[in-house]
Order: sequence, then C-alpha cells, then structure tokens
Amino acid sequence: MSRLWQTGEVEGLDPAVEKFLSSIEVDARLVFEDIECSQAHAIMLGEQGIIPAQDASALVDELAKIRKELETGSLQVDPSAEDVHSFLEDELTRRLGDIGKTIHAGRSRNDQVAAAFKLHVRGACRRTRGLVQKAIAACLDVAEENIETLMPGYTHLQRAQPVTLAHHLLAWCAGLERDAGRLADAAARADESPLGAGALAGSGLSVDRERTAGLIGFARVSTNTMDAVADRDAAIEYAAASATLMVHLSRACEDIVLWASSEYGFAKLSPRASTGSSIMPQKRNPDPAELIRGKAGRIFGNLQAILVMEKGTPYAYNRDLQEDKALFFEIEETVNGALGTFCVLVKSLEPDVARMRAALDEGYLEATDVAEFLVKRGVPFRTAYQASKLLVARCIEEKKSLRDITQADCTVHEAFGRAGVGAAELVQYLEPQACVARRMQTGGPAPLRVREQIERLRTWLASAG
Repeated sequence: MSRLWQTGEVEGLDPAVEKFLSSIEVDARLVFEDIECSQAHAIMLGEQGIIPAQDASALVDELAKIRKELETGSLQVDPSAEDVHSFLEDELTRRLGDIGKTIHAGRSRNDQVAAAFKLHVRGACRRTRGLVQKAIAACLDVAEENIETLMPGYTHLQRAQPVTLAHHLLAWCAGLERDAGRLADAAARADESPLGAGALAGSGLSVDRERTAGLIGFARVSTNTMDAVADRDAAIEYAAASATLMVHLSRACEDIVLWASSEYGFAKLSPRASTGSSIMPQKRNPDPAELIRGKAGRIFGNLQAILVMEKGTPYAYNRDLQEDKALFFEIEETVNGALGTFCVLVKSLEPDVARMRAALDEGYLEATDVAEFLVKRGVPFRTAYQASKLLVARCIEEKKSLRDITQADCTVHEAFGRAGVGAAELVQYLEPQACVARRMQTGGPAPLRVREQIERLRTWLASAG
C-alpha cells in the first residue's frame, strides 16, 4: 500500500523500520471514528467550495459504504497500511479515483488522528461512566437487603465500632460516585474538535472548523491549532480517572477477599464469582476479586507511561504520541472488564448475617459509646475517655463483655459515680443495634440515614441516564 507522504522518486523505508513505524494493528480500532470525522470534513469541503459538491457527496456516500462493509465483515482493514487513516484514503482512491484524493484537502494526519482519538476518548468516558453507574446500582441492591445487618466496622484492620453491611456498601458507592463525576468532567473537556487545525497552523483554504465540529457532534472547537494536535489531556484524564476508579474497586475487592476468608467468614461468593482449587476440593477462591486488585497495577503503569511519553514532547505533534493509543485501549478494556466483573461479584455476595453479628461480641466495640454516654451526663470527653478505657481494662481482666458489667464495675473511675450511671441503664445503651441507630449524622450508619442515602443515589442514577 502506498504511503501518503511518499513519492516514487525516493528509496522506500527499510522493511524493519516500516514495521516499527506502523500503527495499524492498534489504531484500526479508530476506523469508525475516522470515517465519521472524514464524512464531516468532506461535507464541509463541498459546502465551502473547496471541492465540487458532487465530489463531496460521493466521498460521504462511499465512506458510508465502507463503514457498512467493515461492520458486516466483507471488508477488513488492510494490515499492510501504515495506519487506519492511510487505509481509508487509499480505499477511497481505489474506489473513486481522483475524487478519493481530494479528501485530505485542508487537513493533516495530525488533526485527523487527534479528532478521531478525541472522539473515541469522549465516548470511552461516557461508556465507562455508565458501567460505574451499574456497579453502584449493584451495590445498592445488596445494601437495600441489609440495611439492618449489623457488622463490625474496622480501622487498622481492628474491630472498631458497630456499623451495618449497607453502610459499608454505601462507602463503596461514595467513591464510585466521585469516579462517575470525574469521568463526566473528562468527557466534557474532551468534547472539542481538533479537526481543521492541520499539521499545527491550520490551512490557507477556507476551512470551517465550527461546521465540522457541529457535524461530528463536538460541543466546540479547540482554541489553538498548535495545541489541538499536541493535546492528549483527554486521554490522560480518562487514564487518571480510571486509575482512581481502580483504587476504589481494588479496595472493595480487598474487603470481599477478607469477608470470604475462613478467618472472617462474613460472606460467601456464589459459584458465579468464585473458582475451585486444582488440588484442594474443599476450596472456593475469590479469584475475580483478586484479579481486579491485581489489574489495578496495570492501569497505574499505563497512566504513568502516558504521562512520561507526553511530558518530553515539544509542541506540536511528535511521533511519540502514536504510543498513547495502545496504552489507552488497554486501560479502557481493563477498567470496563473490571467493572463488569465487579457487578457480578457484588451480586454474588451471600452475607453470613449471624457471623457478622457474632463478631460484635468481641473487641469491645461499644467503648466509644461508654464515653459518649458519660458526655451526655456532663462529663468532659477526655475524662469520659479515661473512664471508658478503665472499664474496658476491667472487662478484659475479668474476661467479660461490656454488656455483662455490674454496678461494681462502675467503680473503676469516679466519673461513673459522679454522673450517677447505673450499670443496667448503660448495658441497655450499649446494645449494638442501639449504637448504630444513634449515629444519625448525615452519611451515618443509622438505618434512617442509610435509606436516605440509597434513595438519593437511586434518584441520581435515574437522572444521570
């Protein structure tokens, strides 16, 4: 296949160099975006009188035929082409003769690839955001069934305070909601057209950039032609948003791995989301959760690679930028696959409600509530903290829980006596369900607040589309 920049008068590239420079294996994925941008460009060329209107119409129609043939499989992208853009122009020339050669007037491959790639990135932001919303919906479905399912909350992997499973799942949702916002912001910033920027300085032809942007569906045109072909911020933003998203998925998957372990035993995973051992018949392994956790590292690495690739390139276009697409497409495939798998994981959770509740009976998770009980009786918090600490120490020494204390135990600190604390009253106050129900702050684990959070997220999902 001919090269757009080559004439027959010079020696051709060495085959090894030619293979090294080729990007067709990667950027063939942009063929439909390139067709869409090329059709808009052809329409504009005809409207501006740069080429005859009938030629523009022929180009648009032939591009539509090429698209249909590619979709049905009757036409394949030629692997010998230098890139997908060369393939399409060569195909148009093969079919239409000299008319096909007019398609490139007023544009460069620099703005051509920038436009097709930005169109793809904008779509990727929207597609991944939709999958994030599905992941949130999956979490909400399980949360709604477990609004009053008590379990320990942890800090430093130590049992800390009573919460509910629904509250824990909503913590995942909070991070995912921010991820959806980041992807929406990235899509909005990617919604501008580089087409018409040419190699870096535009064209002396009467190119109408606003017209092509409108035909493609971009909200605006880029404000500087040099920046238009140098800019890869949209790809970086998607990669960065994906990296943060994978942090959240990885942390949630770490929770799932812990919950499914024999040591925790808080949940099982159905066979839809767990695998067996090749040697130990009794085992079910949370492999999907572990692999999501592992694949997060690939996303982080690709983000770093894109940043390093771009940071040393002078304005405007440099061939280094060819490498962004392979990195980007791997990020896109990985994060979308992880989101789909995460949805299945969440739906496959089988909580052990009794085991979660029993875990609240060890670790003195009500200690903070002892201190707060005293605060309500007028005791300064730091004094109340010391009194609660001494009461816990007494219970540890006597190998009993805080809900087994007697009036004699309240003599460990004078604050209990000064506040007129009765052991029976305090024990009732320390019931885990009561401890959770009292936490009525916005975003807290109290069932009323959890229901409000679920309702808000359901409303947001319905309006987000």
